[in-house]
Amino acid sequence: MILVGRNLSPFTRRVAISLQLIGLPFERRELATATQMDEIRTYNPLGRVPALVLEDGEVLIDSAAILDYLDELAPADRRLTPAAGAERRSVNRLVAFALGAMEKGVIAYYETARRPAELQWPQWSQMADAQILAGLQQLETAAAAIAGDGWLVGERLTQADISAVVALDFIRAVRPALLPAEALPHLSALARRCGEMPAFAATRPQPPSP
Repeated sequence: MILVGRNLSPFTRRVAISLQLIGLPFERRELATATQMDEIRTYNPLGRVPALVLEDGEVLIDSAAILDYLDELAPADRRLTPAAGAERRSVNRLVAFALGAMEKGVIAYYETARRPAELQWPQWSQMADAQILAGLQQLETAAAAIAGDGWLVGERLTQADISAVVALDFIRAVRPALLPAEALPHLSALARRCGEMPAFAATRPQPPSP
């Protein structure tokens, strides 16, 4: 399989981490939407990442659809989203908060860093920042309930943990002034613990170039 997209994309990174944790081999095409849109469109006509090229040439798009497929391939003890029940709903709820923070992070970053200064709308980025903080606070509340070295849902790492950590790392990379060092201590502790795992360490995003 071939994963298209850079680790700076939180949507791509959560797929890369998931592939490694499940134990599925894959190659990378680290293409950037800002500078390599035409090449990305050869995989996804929408020009968005991630895309996952399967061994038979089929291309899956959108991280949620890709991760759903990967869970189909995973053995039961490596599935990252529970198959049914209250734990599945809890994982999906936390993932939704993480994805919301990621999406608003992309909006705020492009508004403040990519749009010409004379065309920027400060209220728009401020609203996005408020939504980022609201999503991350929900993840912080969930992380505060973790006992010891536990996980956000159930007794093992799930997609909720992956997406929460990826969201936090992404916002710290693209909106560093938004989160002081002491902010979100419980979520940050989870991120540090996950950051020691090879799948997270190998995909840690670098802050974008000015």
